[in-house]
Amino acid sequence: MKKYFENLAKSLFRSKFVDLDETEQHVIECIANQAPIATNLNESFKEQLSFGQRMADKVAEFGGSWTFIIIFVCIMASWMAVNVYFLAAEAFDPYPFILLNLMLSTLAALQAPIIMMSQNRQAEKDRMAAALNYEVSLKTDLEILRLHQKLDALIAQQGSREPVAHD
Repeated sequence: MKKYFENLAKSLFRSKFVDLDETEQHVIECIANQAPIATNLNESFKEQLSFGQRMADKVAEFGGSWTFIIIFVCIMASWMAVNVYFLAAEAFDPYPFILLNLMLSTLAALQAPIIMMSQNRQAEKDRMAAALNYEVSLKTDLEILRLHQKLDALIAQQGSREPVAHD
């Protein structure tokens, strides 16, 4: 099988198999074994996530939704209304709402790194997808090149045969 890998590498890359990078070697192996390269990246990526990473993704997903914005605005408006109108004499957070500002700052301080973790993971997933797309495209190009080589060989073989005259 190693000899076949070497022959494929020489015919497709004009290089030795050991001189190819890891991606190119993987593509040669898939061509030799007639194995597909394309995989469902979403499933394999989701399987490797820890509980904390999945939770961070859920928090980032919820924190960037209209549902969160609407709930958040309602809570803030209720907080202000309760303190200004209903508990005006004994408000637990009177105007200028220092406790509310503290809570908002704390929420932002916690939410920002969680969202950044989720974005970093998405960027990693995008890099993995780009690498997988490159492998699939490279395999497709090489398979087409092999087909052209086979067709060229068949055409050359047909051209070398002399037509036989029939009486």
